[in-house]
Amino acid sequence: MLSCPPPPRSLHLHLHRQRHSTVVSSSFHHHPNHPPTTAPDTILRTHNSKTTSLLHHHHHQSATTTTTTNKTKNPPKENENDHQHQNRDSAQNNDNKPTIRQLIMPPQEKLNILEMSLASKRAPQFPGSIYTNSLPSLQSVLRTQNDTQHLENDDDDDVDEEVMIMRALEVRRKVTAEVFKAAMKKGKFGITYSTNLVNRLSEFIDHVMIEAAALKRLPEFEDSTFNLRAKVVIDDSEVVPLIRWLKHNNLSYPKIAKLICMSRGNLESIRRLVDWLKSVHVKGEFLGVTLLKSGDGILQRRLEELDEIVDYLESNGVRRDWMGFVISRCPKLLSYSMEEVKMRVEFYLNMGMNENDFGTMVFDYPGVLGQFTIEEMNQKVNYLKEFGLSTEYVGKLLAFRPQLMGCSIEERWKPLVKYLYYLGISRDGMRRMLTIKPMVFCFNFEMTIMPKVQFFRDLGVREDAIGNMLVKFPPLLTYSLHKKIRPVVIFLMTKAGVTENDIGKVIALGPELLGCSIGKKLEVNVKYFLSLGIRARQLGEMIADFPILLRYKVDLLYPKYKYLRRTMVRPLQDVVEFPRFFSYSLEERIIPRHKIMVENRVNFKLRYMLACTDEEFNERVADKVERRRRFESGLLDDAEADSQTAEDSLGKAAVADCPPNENAFLNFPDSMDGTKGFFSKVRIHQS
Repeated sequence: MLSCPPPPRSLHLHLHRQRHSTVVSSSFHHHPNHPPTTAPDTILRTHNSKTTSLLHHHHHQSATTTTTTNKTKNPPKENENDHQHQNRDSAQNNDNKPTIRQLIMPPQEKLNILEMSLASKRAPQFPGSIYTNSLPSLQSVLRTQNDTQHLENDDDDDVDEEVMIMRALEVRRKVTAEVFKAAMKKGKFGITYSTNLVNRLSEFIDHVMIEAAALKRLPEFEDSTFNLRAKVVIDDSEVVPLIRWLKHNNLSYPKIAKLICMSRGNLESIRRLVDWLKSVHVKGEFLGVTLLKSGDGILQRRLEELDEIVDYLESNGVRRDWMGFVISRCPKLLSYSMEEVKMRVEFYLNMGMNENDFGTMVFDYPGVLGQFTIEEMNQKVNYLKEFGLSTEYVGKLLAFRPQLMGCSIEERWKPLVKYLYYLGISRDGMRRMLTIKPMVFCFNFEMTIMPKVQFFRDLGVREDAIGNMLVKFPPLLTYSLHKKIRPVVIFLMTKAGVTENDIGKVIALGPELLGCSIGKKLEVNVKYFLSLGIRARQLGEMIADFPILLRYKVDLLYPKYKYLRRTMVRPLQDVVEFPRFFSYSLEERIIPRHKIMVENRVNFKLRYMLACTDEEFNERVADKVERRRRFESGLLDDAEADSQTAEDSLGKAAVADCPPNENAFLNFPDSMDGTKGFFSKVRIHQS
C-alpha cells in the first residue's frame, strides 16, 4: 500500500522482544559484516505508522535473504558422519532452544494496520488545541508475547467476513473524508467549516468512495492509490467550487450539505436549478429554503416543466415580479404536476374570483395554493358557509384574508365559536365579526382573546355589554393588551378626567377609543378641549356621555365651536351639557336649522335643536310659533277687556257726581240726534 525505497545496507534494524514491551533499535556501522552480538551504542527509536510498515517489510525480506544465502554458501554433504553430526547438533539445539511459533495476526491488528496504511497526513492543529490521535501506536500494533500467546489459542475461531468488510468500508470513508477536507483546504476553506460540512456529507462521501473504487478498473488508474483516485473524483465533480458558489448565495453549510446529498452525484443540477430560481426573482437568502422544501425530486425535474407552471400562474393574475416571492414562500408548488396546479387554481376561480383577486390572494399568502390538500380546502370553505355566507362571498372573503385557509377547523375555529357563543354572541354577530375582521378567526383565543375579555370585566364592563362591544368593534380583539389597550385606559383615567366608575361605560360605549393613538389623536384632542376653558372633570363627564368626542379631528371641531360662540351666541355650558353637538355637520345640520330658528324667532336647546329629524324639527318650530302667537293674542284680548271695564266704571262715577240740571241733558231719549250724545260727552269731559 505504501511504497518506500529500500533502506541502505549500513542500517541494521534489531527487534528486541521482552515480556511486556517491544522496542525497536537501530544502529549505524560501516562494516558490511556485522557480528551477531548487539553493539553497546544501540540507539532506541520509536517509529510511526509508516516506518512500522517499513520495519515489517524490511524484517521479512532480511529473514528470507539470510536463509537463502546460508543454504547457498553451505550445501549439505552426503557422508554419513556429517549427517549423523548434523542430526546430533539439531537434536541438541532443539532441546536447548525454545520452540519458535508463527506470529498470528489477529483481526483487530489487521484493521489497525489497514487504517495506518490508509491514513493521510495528520489533521492540522492550532496553538492551544488538544490533539487526540485516533491511530494506534506501534506498541498497540506489536503486541506483547503474552497477548500473542493468548491469541494463538483462539486461532481456530473464524472471523466474520461481513464485519471485516464493514470495518474496511468505515476506514475507506474516513480516508475519503480526509481527502475531501484536503480539497476544501486547497479551496481556501477554514478547518472548522470544512469539518462541519464533511460531517454532514456522508452520502456524498460514499458516492466518492464508490467512484474512486470504480476507477481502479481503468488502465490509467490500475496502479494508483485510493487516495489519488478519490482526489481525482472530487476534482472532476467540481464540488469545491460549487460549495463556494452556494456559500456566496447565502446558503449555510447544513443547507449546502443537504443539497449535495440530494443531488445524488449530479452536482450540475444544483447550479442549473439555482440559476433558474434567480431568473424568476427568487432572492439569494431564500434559495436554500426553496431548494430544500420543494421536494426530493426537484433536482430531477426539467426546467421546461417549471417554466410551464410559472407561465400558467402569470396568465391567471400572478405577476412576474411576484413569482419569486410566491415560490420562495411556497416551494412545494414546484413539486406539483401541471394538472395538480390547474386543479388548485380552478378551485378558487370557481368561487367567483377574478384574476386580480386571485393574484393578490396568492401574493398575500402563497401557501393558500400549495400547502393544503383539495379535501382540506373544501372542508374549510363548507364550514365558512355555515355562518350564512354564500359561495361568492366566501371567495371574496378568502381573497381579502387568505390566511383563513391556514387555520384548522378542529383546533382553531370550533373552540373560538364555542367561546363567542358563551359571551352571548349570536351567529349573525359572528358573521359580522367574520366579515369585518376575518383575522379574529385566525387567532388562538386562549392566548389572545380571553385575556382581553377578562381585562374588560375588571374595568367594570357588564357581561352582556362585552359581546355587544366585540360585535360593534371586532378590530378590538386584534390590538395588543399591554401595548395598546392598557395604555389608552390609563390615559383616559389620568389625563382626560374619566373616573373609575365611568371607565367601563366609556369602553362599552366607545370601544373605538382603544384603537386611537395616544400621541397623535387622544392627547391632541384633550389639550384642545382644555384650552377652551373646559375643566378636566367636565371633560371626563363629556367623554362618559359621548366617548367618540376624542376621535374627531381638531380641524373639524374648531369651525363648529366658532359658529356656536360667535354666530349662535351660545354659552360654553351648552357644549358641556350636549357634547354631541360636535358630531353634527355644520353645513348640513347646524347652520340650516339655526337660520330657521332665527327666521321664526324661536330658540331651542342644542339637544332639541339637533337631535331630531327634519320633520320633527319643523313640527317643533311650528308648535313654538303657534304657542307664541297664542300667547301674544291672548295678552291683547286681556288688555282690551281691562280698558273697557275701566271706562265703564269711570262713566258711572261721573254721572253720580253731576248736578240735577246737568242730569237733564244726560237723560235724553234714544230718538234724539246723535249730536246730543256727542255734546253730552264733551260736557262730561269738560266737567
